[in-house]
Amino acid sequence: MPRYFTLAQVREVLPRVKRLIAQAVDAKEKYQETERWSQDFMRRIMVMGGTVVDRKPFLMNNDTQNRCGERLKAAVEGIEEAGAVIKDLDRGLVDFPTMLHGNEVYICWLLGEEDVAYWHGVDEGFAGRKAIDRDFLDNHNTKDVD
Repeated sequence: MPRYFTLAQVREVLPRVKRLIAQAVDAKEKYQETERWSQDFMRRIMVMGGTVVDRKPFLMNNDTQNRCGERLKAAVEGIEEAGAVIKDLDRGLVDFPTMLHGNEVYICWLLGEEDVAYWHGVDEGFAGRKAIDRDFLDNHNTKDVD
């Protein structure tokens, strides 16, 4: 069963989630860079056809890649422990489950936004984002939230 947030609870946990999603996005980008470098390095070895190669750069890159993977995993786990749902790691898109008019919806936040200002239905996604307005505030049923 998902954890449901009030708007106030989202705002309380948001600084931590902001920090973690920024770390996750950065670690993922660096991990992918090291993966591309490794693939290019392996292609160069194949082209060289058995020439002796200095393995030190490859080992250093591999170590960097492992550390990035560990940072990414830790950041994702921290976000999930906070109760948030990562929707798009490339963009830093995170949703927070909540209840509105008795239905589960998501309070939606994107990396770079100062505060939470949008929500959307479970099946609508980012394209269906709506501004948190008076109707949302008045009908955001906090008694259904743990």
